[in-house]
Amino acid sequence: MPESLGNARIDESTMSRMEDLDEAYLKDLRLGQDIRFVLVCVGGGAARVGHDIIARNVRYLESVVINSDPRVQELEEFDRRVCLGAGPDSGRDTGGSPVIGGHLARAAEPALEKVFDGATFVTVIASLGGGTGTGALPFVLEAAARQSAVLSVFVIRPFRCEGERRALADRALGRLHFVDSWVEKLEHQLATLTVLDNDRLIEEAGRLPMSRLNRRWADLVATHIEKAFVIPAEAAVDAGRLAATVPEAEVPARPEPELTLPEAVVPVAPSGPLLPTAFPGTGNTLPGPSDTELMFEIVPPGGSGLELL
Repeated sequence: MPESLGNARIDESTMSRMEDLDEAYLKDLRLGQDIRFVLVCVGGGAARVGHDIIARNVRYLESVVINSDPRVQELEEFDRRVCLGAGPDSGRDTGGSPVIGGHLARAAEPALEKVFDGATFVTVIASLGGGTGTGALPFVLEAAARQSAVLSVFVIRPFRCEGERRALADRALGRLHFVDSWVEKLEHQLATLTVLDNDRLIEEAGRLPMSRLNRRWADLVATHIEKAFVIPAEAAVDAGRLAATVPEAEVPARPEPELTLPEAVVPVAPSGPLLPTAFPGTGNTLPGPSDTELMFEIVPPGGSGLELL
């Protein structure tokens, strides 16, 4: 089971940098509005995992489900529901074909852009091996990488016994290297890709019914959202609000450190809003507790790097 969220830590150096942030900037930020946390589930299998994540009531989290089955409109637990098909009365979906899923997603690119417009932290879950999750994922990642500040992607890999579905999933993973905005996000360490391998989980946990399998993936993703995004953002904003409300006379003076610098060296203040200082790399391994901690800093508008608002 994932590590308790109560054990999540904020790096001391990150906290010390937060003390120097612009007070007026931080006290006006609103979590869930100016800083938005968005969960996007692509495909039927991902929707089932998303259902279990929503049941955990993750703070500030907006939820979106994307599928080609018109019945997606019945999933009222999601805040927004996007049907890539021709409409609820057409009965049209992908028929399990990633090619059709890709064509439908390409036609729906304006809608996908709106899904991620203004998002700060985005988590995408895609179930591979079928029509929508496999075919639409590259287009979803293209829009998510362009619009979001930080992006985490989890893909569910089918069981080995599913044969062709698992082969389709592996080919889909290979094609992600051709999604330019996604690759750029990875290179700047502002995105991660984690493969949730059904076979590997069964090997580690023994026999599990499908409902419990989905709940295990939901536990892992929900913990990641809390520890990597929500808790650090709350700490950063709360630190700014606290500094803004404490009278200047009550703030204890900190002794100035004694530094000896060569004449040619000039100290430069750190900058770059929401720029991770430690972000896990990609790979086909399950993330451990230490892999789900994102340390970042928020600086006032006007600094270089990525802007929040």
